[in-house]
Amino acid sequence: MMTSNPWNETMVEQEVTYTLEVNGQVIIVEHVPARVCVETGERFFSPETVDHLQRIIWKKRKPSRVIETPVFEFSSI
Repeated sequence: MMTSNPWNETMVEQEVTYTLEVNGQVIIVEHVPARVCVETGERFFSPETVDHLQRIIWKKRKPSRVIETPVFEFSSI
């Protein structure tokens, strides 16, 4: 007996912002193509996109722009 899948997962093609911390430095890559699950927001990247992201991050090219951002520490009260 087959059970029905309660999740009707729907993936859509979108451009997303990818963030990563490397050696204490936050790196942001904008307009990254991804498949995004509309139910969960989970993002999936093609192998080619992952390769391209790695080249961008590890080759330390000059960024398109630099932003300043506040940092908060999550602590219990």
